[in-house]
Amino acid sequence: MTQAAPEALKGEDWAGDMGARWLASLDRFEGMIAPIGAALLARADYKPGERVLDLGCGGGATTLAIAEAVGPEGAAVGLDVAPMLVERATERAAATGSAARFVCADAATATLDEPPFDRLFSRFGSMFFEAPVPAFNNLRAMLKPGARIDLAVWANPRDNLWMMEMMGVVRQHIEIPPAVPRAPGPFAFEDLTYLEEVLAAAGFSAMTVTPYEGEQPVGGPNASPAEATDFVLGSMAAGRLLEEHGPAVRDAAKADLLALFNRHHREGEGVMLQAKAWLVTVRA
Repeated sequence: MTQAAPEALKGEDWAGDMGARWLASLDRFEGMIAPIGAALLARADYKPGERVLDLGCGGGATTLAIAEAVGPEGAAVGLDVAPMLVERATERAAATGSAARFVCADAATATLDEPPFDRLFSRFGSMFFEAPVPAFNNLRAMLKPGARIDLAVWANPRDNLWMMEMMGVVRQHIEIPPAVPRAPGPFAFEDLTYLEEVLAAAGFSAMTVTPYEGEQPVGGPNASPAEATDFVLGSMAAGRLLEEHGPAVRDAAKADLLALFNRHHREGEGVMLQAKAWLVTVRA
């Protein structure tokens, strides 16, 4: 077993490598988390005329859905730090005639030339701030007083077998330093007490939470075990770590991932593993 240096696990470079990886597998990423996004959109229940900011909009799927809900009298603006994803989202809006608009900027520091928003939405786009309290403070300045925020954030890794089982395989081949609690990353807000502290310090209140639990299709709906394996190795942080240890290590891990995904594959559905997220609502 070879050891991964701690710096290998630094926060994802969404404006660079990680954004490019997400773009390369956009349909698979979006398909994998679409059920959670749909649940958050249903919870948000947008109405015609509302102005909504979509934080960490990625390829724009949720922003497009919000634009349809709020109609021409409302506004849906997607905000993301990854220029390649904002470009793709803008292309998708143009291709479908959507009124959704997209801005490439760092939400932690950006000042938008926009009237204040009624609502803020984020499907897994809020957990990567290096300094979350100032970042949420900055976001609050973009909102009307009393504006509602709806966030989806991952719950504890142990409740997300899609991640735990995959990383269990990777750890059989390379050593990965223990996760740092509350560090920027997918599970930064697994602890709801910490999330509430962050939001309260940034001036938000009245947090309510509904858990989302279900099976998640690794690599998207109907992905074969081989497709799910290639997706993980080519698009996710685990694949990047394995690449750093050479082809022999990567190929051995690939065989074990394929075996894992074969065990969880269901015909007509894909590679199905348990997922849990928190659907969070709070007020400015």
